[in-house]
Amino acid sequence: MGSIWNLLYLLEPAPVSLILTAVGVTFGSAFRALNYGKEMERNRDFSEASITLDRSQALMIPVMSSLSLLLMFYLFTSVSQLLTVFTAIASVSSLFFCLSPSVAYLKSQLGLPDPYVSRCCSKSFTRTQGSLLVLCIGTVATWLVTGHWILNNLLGISICIAFVSHVRLPNIKVCAMLLVCLFVYDIFWVFFSERFFGANVMVSVATQQASNPVHTVANSLSLPGLQMVTKKLELPVKIVFPRNLFGGVTPGGSTRDFMMLGLGDMAIPAMLLALVLCFDYRKSRDTVNLLEMHSSKGHKYIWYALPGYAIGLVTALAAGVLTQSPQPALLYLVPSTLGPIVVISWIRKDLAELWDGPLPSFNDKVHQIEV
Repeated sequence: MGSIWNLLYLLEPAPVSLILTAVGVTFGSAFRALNYGKEMERNRDFSEASITLDRSQALMIPVMSSLSLLLMFYLFTSVSQLLTVFTAIASVSSLFFCLSPSVAYLKSQLGLPDPYVSRCCSKSFTRTQGSLLVLCIGTVATWLVTGHWILNNLLGISICIAFVSHVRLPNIKVCAMLLVCLFVYDIFWVFFSERFFGANVMVSVATQQASNPVHTVANSLSLPGLQMVTKKLELPVKIVFPRNLFGGVTPGGSTRDFMMLGLGDMAIPAMLLALVLCFDYRKSRDTVNLLEMHSSKGHKYIWYALPGYAIGLVTALAAGVLTQSPQPALLYLVPSTLGPIVVISWIRKDLAELWDGPLPSFNDKVHQIEV
């Protein structure tokens, strides 16, 4: 009975914030992926079109993820500063990608002039885009100096959204293959890696903090204000919330002070949600917005996958509380998201279309938005 009462911990601010954030990011990533595809189709600009994974690429993801995990496990200290630099560059690009639609909408509503000011890498930059880029660079620079968990989450969320928008799945067959492989991958590295490598590889990598290259440079140059720059950083490959959410924590503090969820536990289910959301859109062929998605018209599989994700995430957190041990989130998220979609689509006789993907029309072959 005592263990059951421990589940009340899930009602505290940190777990609730983690759950709401993860569900919101997963849905937001899928919705942004749909709109990004529509933007590319409308503008007929496929220079930045998304990558659609085939079966071999999907199978390589768990393999490459395992190799990366081992590399981080054995060589993290040696490569952490380099990883921080690459992560900072990716964060600037992802944040720019995520904020651009909102800035463009605001500009159009206010009727602001936006002349082109420069050209870089065969692309023209407007004044607004230049200002947004400076803002994104400033945000990442602030994260590098302070290491604040809110900025870490902001950058991690932007990376997740950008990834789901640019890397897509063609059908449920490839999606199921990817999810099942990652299901096994997550279980092995969380539950069984200690038997082979002497430590829990997944947990060890997830809880390591990277050395801050900004602090290293400032220290070597004896720059003033060195004490303001954090020595260690949580890389934005996960979202974190202080367990004492309203009490605050010291930047660069111990990872034990935080609850965390890896980006993969949001991005991978979000790829499934993006797939079914695009399927819903093809079925209705109407402009999809947040209000119309509540209507009964069409097959809204998104509303089966999204609650399934929330249920799976809560179950994973509850299992962690009850067992007092780390849990592979995909162990719970894969059945709770993929299962309802397969069952409901089979009942509605849509499974064959979802399984193999849509047959492209002639126009689609010319400028296909792959999902």
